[in-house]
Amino acid sequence: MNVEFTKALEQIEKDKGISKDTLIEAVEAALISSYKRNFGSAQNVRVEINRDTGEVNVYSRKTITDDVTDDLLEIHIEDAKKHNINYEIGDVFEGKVTPRNFGRIAAQTAKQVVVQRIREDERGIVYDEFINRESELVTGEVSRVSRGSVYISLGRTEAILGPSEQIPNEEYKHGDRLKCYIVEVKKTTKGPQILLSRTHPGLVKRLFEFEVPEIHDGIVEIKSISREAGSRTKIAVDSRDPNVDSVGACVGPKGIRVQAIVDELNGEKIDIIKYSDDPEKFIASSLSPAKVILCEVEPEEKTARVIVPDYQLSLAIGKEGQNARLAAKLTGWKIDIKSESQIDD
Repeated sequence: MNVEFTKALEQIEKDKGISKDTLIEAVEAALISSYKRNFGSAQNVRVEINRDTGEVNVYSRKTITDDVTDDLLEIHIEDAKKHNINYEIGDVFEGKVTPRNFGRIAAQTAKQVVVQRIREDERGIVYDEFINRESELVTGEVSRVSRGSVYISLGRTEAILGPSEQIPNEEYKHGDRLKCYIVEVKKTTKGPQILLSRTHPGLVKRLFEFEVPEIHDGIVEIKSISREAGSRTKIAVDSRDPNVDSVGACVGPKGIRVQAIVDELNGEKIDIIKYSDDPEKFIASSLSPAKVILCEVEPEEKTARVIVPDYQLSLAIGKEGQNARLAAKLTGWKIDIKSESQIDD
């Protein structure tokens, strides 16, 4: 290696922010292994790279003694004094043992170490960036689909949208732009693994925060969300300002805000419910679009009996019980729905 090597390390330090000394120390440590592997040496050795010229030297390290039992690890005091009269028993003697062709091995090893260190450093930067973005919204581009998983390019890294986190019947093609929810960021030996979701209720929450300024500013609060991805979502909202209609703010002028979210979710239906501290009112609203005649609650058991008009019963229950199921998830109450005629009977 030569002076160009040290200049290259200085440029890496400038571009990547990795200390030149740190890189050289990593290369020196790797060269010790390379020396022992290539030259079959059982010696204790030290490798030194000149910080200015890039010259590499290998030194054997031997303990000075007056009774040598291993020539590879020890040197007699008299032999050591031939090099420096000030040596004493117990000192460590270093002798230059650099092989003639070691420069080529050193250059190959240095390249591998530096490339690996840069890769590790970049992985660390990516991990540090995304570990603080768990539970956030991220926009990426579909780079490939493999074995059911969709790989999303996020710029300097790739994230995974697993099969269970994909919206049913949603198709993903190369180049598609998608908004996803970051579920988890894992540190692995191959770098950070970023797991995304399109089915998580948090995705809907983040989309509303993005589209509705009143939610972003804290004027309107999302109290709860229940979701069956690809089909229907119910979201309960409340306003901290009596002059701001929480439902109207989420719907937006001519429905533009909620429509943008519906479009992002490929037509998923969204019911925006006005939250109430009164469980009877909240439960009645949660069954929207059905109209409720009466709601009676049992707070201790956290159950509610709801009465709806006969013609609204199927609407209140929903297809395969979906509307009632989502309402129960949204409110946290067990809901028993009856029609007027069932009550009369």
